[in-house]
Amino acid sequence: MIDELFAAMPKEYRAGVISQPMSYYFSIGDNKKTVRLDSERAIIEDGKTLDTADCVCKTSGEFFARIWRDGYRPGVMDFMSGKIKSNDPAALETFLRCFGKA
Repeated sequence: MIDELFAAMPKEYRAGVISQPMSYYFSIGDNKKTVRLDSERAIIEDGKTLDTADCVCKTSGEFFARIWRDGYRPGVMDFMSGKIKSNDPAALETFLRCFGKA
């Protein structure tokens, strides 16, 4: 399920939403993905391919699918309870905007 969501991301990417490159590392259950975004494209890579990503996100596959497919937006309680963890929640919002999800 997660692999399919990430595989479709390059086609859903909205060029021009960001002007500076951004990098993301997702740990979603057993799935690890690195996503590199620039003003024109999204590159999805399996595993952790960067020493440091601008934004790191850890959550379950079910919770990520709920965000991606159902439009759920995590709130403070989701972060406080550990359902989703990130070093930069605002960057996650930017990530969603790049794919028309926010």
